[in-house]
Amino acid sequence: MEHRVAYRIYYEDTDALGVVYYANYLKFFERGRTESIEAAGRGIAEWNRHGYLFVVHSVQATFKRPAVLGDRIEVVTSFSVVSPYRGRFLQRVERDGEVLVEGTVDCVCLDDNQQLREFPPGVLG
Repeated sequence: MEHRVAYRIYYEDTDALGVVYYANYLKFFERGRTESIEAAGRGIAEWNRHGYLFVVHSVQATFKRPAVLGDRIEVVTSFSVVSPYRGRFLQRVERDGEVLVEGTVDCVCLDDNQQLREFPPGVLG
């Protein structure tokens, strides 16, 4: 299942060339992941209180076209468990249906002692 969340591009998101600074797409990805988890019924803070910490393990991104000041973008997120301890978020940033950035973010699940633990059932539906 895909989750979509919309954002507007502000000055703070852009660089000296007037396009979204590449590292800010990682912030958009983070927001998309957080919102998709919350939309599934339990927010990140609640998962943390129950001893489930979702930590980024690796990120891969492909930049196709830039977003610019004033654009309205959507962050599209889907999730799958690829091993008992690792989840994969497939994410993309779109503008009017056009893909600007595609990325894969792998997260591991840790307990309160920062030891690996299995992803909880139903983390995203």
